[in-house]
Amino acid sequence: MILLFKKTSCCGHSRSSQVSVKYKGQEKQVSAEEISSMILTKMREVAETYLTSSVKNAVVTVPAYFNDSQRKATIDAGAIAGLNVIQIINEPTAAAIAYGFDKRSESDRKRNIFVFDLGGCTFDVSILKIKGGVFEVKATAGNTHLSGEDFDNRMVNYFVEEFKKKNNVDICKNPKPLRRLRTACERTKRTLSFAFVTTVEVDFLFQGIDFSSSITCAKFEEINMELFNECMKTVKSCLSDSKMRGSDIDDVVLVGGSSRIPKVQDLLQDFFKRKDLCKSINPDEAVAYGAAIQAAILSEGFKNVPNFVLRDVTPLSLGISADDDTMSVVIPRNTSVPIKKTKEYTTREDNFGASVEVYEGERARATDNNLLGSFDL
Repeated sequence: MILLFKKTSCCGHSRSSQVSVKYKGQEKQVSAEEISSMILTKMREVAETYLTSSVKNAVVTVPAYFNDSQRKATIDAGAIAGLNVIQIINEPTAAAIAYGFDKRSESDRKRNIFVFDLGGCTFDVSILKIKGGVFEVKATAGNTHLSGEDFDNRMVNYFVEEFKKKNNVDICKNPKPLRRLRTACERTKRTLSFAFVTTVEVDFLFQGIDFSSSITCAKFEEINMELFNECMKTVKSCLSDSKMRGSDIDDVVLVGGSSRIPKVQDLLQDFFKRKDLCKSINPDEAVAYGAAIQAAILSEGFKNVPNFVLRDVTPLSLGISADDDTMSVVIPRNTSVPIKKTKEYTTREDNFGASVEVYEGERARATDNNLLGSFDL
């Protein structure tokens, strides 16, 4: 039996990052992998209780823009939880599999799919070409520092300033009232997905003071316009990398809870010339749905499982450190894998060895990118 998971951003930090946790009056330092493993362990227990059988293998999805160390950290988290992570697939790719499964009657027709994944912790977009059960990723782009939480944060900052003006009290450095206000803002964001105006109310927010304020959909869009523009910048970058135009896209698939924000949908429809957005798949479940299909393909004993073939791309450029710490790209980002490329380099003098450092990333300086490994010739 294969267990599937949708990975959050807990392993989105470097592999050496530590988190300080207070538990039963004691402070403890734990790694991001350990925290992820606790979640995976709980999910495995839930699955085993439901299935009444043991679960050893897992398919885990990660944001498409995760680098190599983040993917390895995710595998490590699974190992700590006692799971064999047999495959990691990108979340937009998993969502496209769910879309393809939903459109099986049209499987012989070539379709270009744009997957827009705006979740709680990450933001990714991908373009895939689907035909006859073959899912070929053409390009992917993302921003690991942009997500649904950022919209909540903008709203929290807005109401913190309002509370300060009304009551001459600053709650910026008080975690408890900030946490309660953040929870209320998240509910408000969801309400504004179908309402033009709503009220934010938190009883006894700070020092016994109640907080109540209204916010319109227009105001929400105004304070988050910079984030909306960042989303569209990533959309354009992905299309540019795929060498496609908006008119080449047949369907736009929405993934992630924050893809329900009306302004996001309006911007996408405007960009893709008022093309209808695909809403036949639940945005919150699309990734898990696609991962389940992939898990079934890798398992034995399942009937009527579609035979899908995945052709992915490398999300980040691969290269080596050249003279003056320059990143010399050998394999550009969004190159189909597997791939083999050759590039000639020479030493400054004959009969001298060379130390080769391999990096992934888009920065001009090699050391600003993620070091994958090194070797000596």
